[in-house]
Amino acid sequence: MSSLKKAAIWTTGLALLLKLSGFLRESVVAKEFGASDATDGYFLAFSFITLVVAMIATGFNNVFLPLYIKRRENGTDTSDTNANGLLNWTVLVFTGVSVAGWFSARWLVPLVYPKMSPGAEAIAVEITEVFFIFMVFIALAGLLESYLQSRRIFVPTLVSKLLATLMAAVFALLFSDMWGIYSVAYGFVFGTVVGAAIQVFYLIRSNYSWTPTLRMESDFRKAFLILIVPSLLNSVVGQVNLFVNKAFASGTDLSGAVTYLNNSQLIVSIPNAIYAATLAAIIFTLMSEQTENLAKFKDTVFRGMELSFVTLVPITVGLLVVGDAAVEFIYERGRFTEADTAYTYAALLFYLPIIIFQGMQLILSKSMYARGKTAVVFRISVTTIAVNFLLNWLLVDDYGYTALAFAASVVSVYYFTVSMIVVYKDLGMDEFKRFAAMAWRVLIPAAGMGGIVYGAKLLLGAGDWHAILELAVLVPLGAVVYAVLLRIVYPAGFNRFLGLARRSK
Repeated sequence: MSSLKKAAIWTTGLALLLKLSGFLRESVVAKEFGASDATDGYFLAFSFITLVVAMIATGFNNVFLPLYIKRRENGTDTSDTNANGLLNWTVLVFTGVSVAGWFSARWLVPLVYPKMSPGAEAIAVEITEVFFIFMVFIALAGLLESYLQSRRIFVPTLVSKLLATLMAAVFALLFSDMWGIYSVAYGFVFGTVVGAAIQVFYLIRSNYSWTPTLRMESDFRKAFLILIVPSLLNSVVGQVNLFVNKAFASGTDLSGAVTYLNNSQLIVSIPNAIYAATLAAIIFTLMSEQTENLAKFKDTVFRGMELSFVTLVPITVGLLVVGDAAVEFIYERGRFTEADTAYTYAALLFYLPIIIFQGMQLILSKSMYARGKTAVVFRISVTTIAVNFLLNWLLVDDYGYTALAFAASVVSVYYFTVSMIVVYKDLGMDEFKRFAAMAWRVLIPAAGMGGIVYGAKLLLGAGDWHAILELAVLVPLGAVVYAVLLRIVYPAGFNRFLGLARRSK
């Protein structure tokens, strides 16, 4: 069994477990704290964490991985001197960020979210201070992901992320009476520190030799610095859009609006999070190794797009039909009421297009990064900030918090469309035709599945059942119907999907 096959199996399983633990965490938060100023404050503070994680796990990785792999394969970087120097410099930088962030949190958080309620503001400021104290460990965990991935080691990173998520839920269950919403933050920090230690252990086991050096070869340093600035800026574009959305949401009259958007966005993010953490990471590694072989590179891009479409389109259609039951099953208990479920489901409906377009966008962006087109990705993505802000400003006052979800979906479609034009202009019209021929063969089975499942829901009266029973009946039905229709309409894609675990590259 090839190393990539093992990685695909293990990482897919762990990523599923990671998202289930995310459900557990959010379910516990909903049960213990409902949708309130406390949860709004926590989610506003957590945005700073997602910003750092995006910078490191995406921005840093997109530059470091192709550069490091290419130099190592060319025999120009047989030691880990450059990797050590870069790691040490980055840790020092985030140590400074940690100190500066802790001192500035009391004016920075209200500056970013100027319309918070007083209750949400107090909690957001204090939890942000907690996160900044441990920011260097959060950044280190993200850095180690890139170093392990360069050695085709994927599992420890997911274990690290799993610990952070699980510990947040465990601490909330055990210590919510003592610490309130702060228990979630303390648990996340504890799990992150333990997870970083596990990643360090596995990196050392891979024969990586750490040294306390800040030295890097001049050509490596120059190449990295030229590429890292646009890559980091590009990686935070999504988080800037998230900051904008939450800032507008915190200014609405609806208490808990930030929580409703966060909870619905979590459901939408699950497919892409699993995909990004597993198969997309492996595909990006292959792309980075195949830049000199254009034919293999094109085929890898197509396989990535095909896999995205085959998996993400039916999930989107399925959530359109049974999303209300999914929200109820995950969140509705304790202090999270039936009304909170309705508010969350309303946002979920407007978020659904993101599942498809963000997943395919990931492959398009990775293909551009692998070919060194970091600046191109930045020029495309930075325009999404203006589009997102304009839509938020125009729509939120008249249509409320759901307008923010709608704006996010429009931005994802815009980002995908422009990236598609750039990538296929490079790869050629034949590759675009190949993608288009695949797309309609997947859309037909997905639409058929949605119609059949919706008809069954109405015929059986499943909307009145308990959420878990509705999901237990309709989800397997949808999976079987989709598999049968896909086998009939697109047998080649169906067979490739089934044979994925047997592929060695």
